[in-house]
Amino acid sequence: MSALPDVPQPPHQQPRRTAAVLIASTRAARGIYEDECGPLAADWLYALGYDVVLAEVVPDGDEVGEALRRMLALEPAVILTSGGTGLSPDDRTPEQTLPLLDREVPGIMEALRADGRTKTPMAAISRGHAGTAGRTFIVNLPGSPGAVADGLAVLEPVIGHICGQLEGHHEH
Repeated sequence: MSALPDVPQPPHQQPRRTAAVLIASTRAARGIYEDECGPLAADWLYALGYDVVLAEVVPDGDEVGEALRRMLALEPAVILTSGGTGLSPDDRTPEQTLPLLDREVPGIMEALRADGRTKTPMAAISRGHAGTAGRTFIVNLPGSPGAVADGLAVLEPVIGHICGQLEGHHEH
């Protein structure tokens, strides 16, 4: 009996991680303008190996918390929010996010604000949070496409490591 020749096997692929994207914008939720931040975040996540399992645009306020709880029920690796982090009376994303976090990761927001301040002094008033809820990493980004793009650039070198740690990997 002869042996079969070695047949190259495809490399083992890790399953793609999942993510959710939440846009807090009363005007976009009402159809007054089209959201640009959600597609930007979703495309970035997909390029990094995440499948977006839920993306929503909701009005500022309590609906942000309701949407976050829907997303957390799906147990994604990441939830990115955009909008509602300023000082307007209806900017309530941080207040809706914080009670859902088990642990805050303040260095992420420090890095986001520090990078943002190199582009605009207004970055200093972004009140977002970053942290974990179970094995999900949540981060609040500001509501402009430019600020989202800048924030994603800050997150890119660390997001995989954050998710790996939440999955129980201990590489450094």
